[in-house]
Amino acid sequence: MNAENPSPDTHSDAEAPTEARPVRGGIALALGTLALALSGWQWFDGRQREAHLEHLLQSRLAEQAAQSQAQAAPLLARLDALDARLAEAERVSEASQMLQEELRQSRESIALLEAEQGLTLAAQQLQLAGNVPVALLALKSADAQLARSDAPAYLPLRKALAADIARLEKLAPADIAGLSLRLENVLGGVDALPLAAFARPDPAPDALPTTDDRWWAQALLNAWHEFKGLVRIQRFDGGDEALLAPGQEFLLRENLKLRLLNARLALFARDPATFRSELKQADRWLGQHFAEDDPAVLASRSALQSLSVAELSLALPDLAESRKALAELMQTRGAQ
Repeated sequence: MNAENPSPDTHSDAEAPTEARPVRGGIALALGTLALALSGWQWFDGRQREAHLEHLLQSRLAEQAAQSQAQAAPLLARLDALDARLAEAERVSEASQMLQEELRQSRESIALLEAEQGLTLAAQQLQLAGNVPVALLALKSADAQLARSDAPAYLPLRKALAADIARLEKLAPADIAGLSLRLENVLGGVDALPLAAFARPDPAPDALPTTDDRWWAQALLNAWHEFKGLVRIQRFDGGDEALLAPGQEFLLRENLKLRLLNARLALFARDPATFRSELKQADRWLGQHFAEDDPAVLASRSALQSLSVAELSLALPDLAESRKALAELMQTRGAQ
């Protein structure tokens, strides 16, 4: 009976779950939709906030960038000015270095030219005049010019100059000035030397005048002395002296002066052969045409004989090493 006729309680219990399922499904659907709507709204709100923040950040970044640019503009201007000044300073530095290099090269060129001139002058003085003091001074001046630069390339040339200077300093040069003064003294006394053809005998001592109070006797005695002065008797017991006309005396003295002047020029030119030849001829003329026993003539002949044995020639260096070193230095600088 229970099986055929179910009780009302049992039927109601079976129908209750069936009616509750749609309700629960609707609630779940509503809750899901609400959750989905809430999530969409949150996502949309987050996007809105994110966009707003991004816009705000961009605005602030733009403002900061504008401020930074405004603040950096003076710095950039100063930096540009500093760059311009730096570039100008670099150009000035390069120009200064170029100028210094040109100045150094010009100084070296001037030093080499002055050294060459000094060396040439020294060689000319030694070869032409034998003037050791002037040549020595020229070499020292050339070495001083090279010493101002203090370049290592000048050391070979300075070494050669030092060797030539040492050789010249060891020489004992002749006293050209003293010999010239002695010759000038002889030259200056030529006009006062007496000629042998016009020499006068030593006057004999007059007898003591007689004392006579008579005027006419004293007058006769004075007339006699005057008459004796008009006549001269002279003996030539020696060799035959050259007889000269009165007009030839001037030519003889002038020719003798020319001989002595030629000897003086040969002395300055360091020409010993010409010097001795002229002195020998002048001494021969003094012995032939002038009074041999006159003290002035004897002194002149003695001076000429002592001058003729004076040593004029010296073994002078040719400065070949210095010239070679200078030529090599000039060639090296020309190649550079």
